[in-house]
Amino acid sequence: MKKSIVYALLAVVIATAAGTACAPKMKTAQDSLVPWTKGARETGKYRNLLKEAGYTDAQIKAKIDSIWWVIYEGPDKAYAEVGSDMAYMSDVKNNDVRTEGMSYAMMVAVQFDKKDMFDRLWRWAKKYMQHKEGPQKGYFIWTARTDGSTGRTLPDGTVRLPGPASDGELYFVTALLFASNRWGDDTGIDYKGEAKYILDCMFEKTGEEGIHNIFNTENKLITFTPDGNGWQYTDVSYHLPAFLEVWAEFADDGRADFWREAAAASRAYLHKATHPVTGINPDLTNWDGTPYGNRLFFYDSWRVPMNIAMDYSWYNKDAEWQQGYANRFQKTLADRYGVSSYPDQLALDGSEPEWYFGAGGFHTLRHSIGFTGTMATTALMATDGLGWEFVHDFWNQRLERYEDGYIDTYYDGLISLFALMHLSGQYRIILP
Repeated sequence: MKKSIVYALLAVVIATAAGTACAPKMKTAQDSLVPWTKGARETGKYRNLLKEAGYTDAQIKAKIDSIWWVIYEGPDKAYAEVGSDMAYMSDVKNNDVRTEGMSYAMMVAVQFDKKDMFDRLWRWAKKYMQHKEGPQKGYFIWTARTDGSTGRTLPDGTVRLPGPASDGELYFVTALLFASNRWGDDTGIDYKGEAKYILDCMFEKTGEEGIHNIFNTENKLITFTPDGNGWQYTDVSYHLPAFLEVWAEFADDGRADFWREAAAASRAYLHKATHPVTGINPDLTNWDGTPYGNRLFFYDSWRVPMNIAMDYSWYNKDAEWQQGYANRFQKTLADRYGVSSYPDQLALDGSEPEWYFGAGGFHTLRHSIGFTGTMATTALMATDGLGWEFVHDFWNQRLERYEDGYIDTYYDGLISLFALMHLSGQYRIILP
């Protein structure tokens, strides 16, 4: 075993042992769970729910360090540096690079004040993924090969580039605005200028050659994709009203009112897109929140509980509904499966789906660390002590190979890292 692996595991063991001796009593479902009633943008305070649950600062640091090591340094790492000034985050399962992962990794970097990493990722994304001209100018192709090459050759010999996926631009803009607030715009990259360029390009789209604004400017909801049929529906996990509040305050693009209205529209939409009893949502929906086709709770859907928890923690503008949502979703999973065994794909009534992605193949129903992480963040909103059990269940998960050899250091990894950041109060609105 490599020394680095030994050291990483040893750090967790030592921190756990040290923390056990002085840690407060672990909270259980019998203990009260009282959500905060004001958002961090108002108070400047972020809740460390892991510490409240009974874990020590040393244990929390070791937990985050262990996840970080697997994603960024271990043998199955998703992060790779290229030359002297670039880097990419790869979906290692598919050996490609996606705007989802690049923008997520940029958000992680700015949250942890890792400027060199942030700049490397942005340079790679800008060079290899952002359209420089044409109808999609300013938008990003949603996937590229790890060598930066893109597209697929059609039978007639032409090369077709993949279109944009709207959540990539959503995260790119927010991460760039936070970078501007944290590091300024005169250290080599004009972060705010890059963010405003993306936003301005969005509003230049008129539908020419099938390319639209990433947002439906009539209902102010984000599209699944701004091209083709994807412009006619949405992905529930793309709805991050907290990010739109950030744009309204810091983008300085002259559209603050639009972004605040879009944030309110997303909150109202989430009421319709989540089941009123179970709390479960399909991954894709029509504008009215009804499922798009036969869509159920699939991988994209994992992000929804965490997105709602972020909005609750940062802005607290829809508290009553968000608290009820958290309680409903937790109860659905606990009653039907138990807190430690619920699957990562679901029918809207809470049952196991009759069909799911990868059925019968390498990808199967699992109690995935990524989904357990996002469910743990619902405890930030919940009023039922059951939330503590979801926190502990997530804490007990490991980002490691399953018995069948499967490991996802990319999606599982980044989502679980985000969850740890939220639960420890380390995912923040970065102010100037």
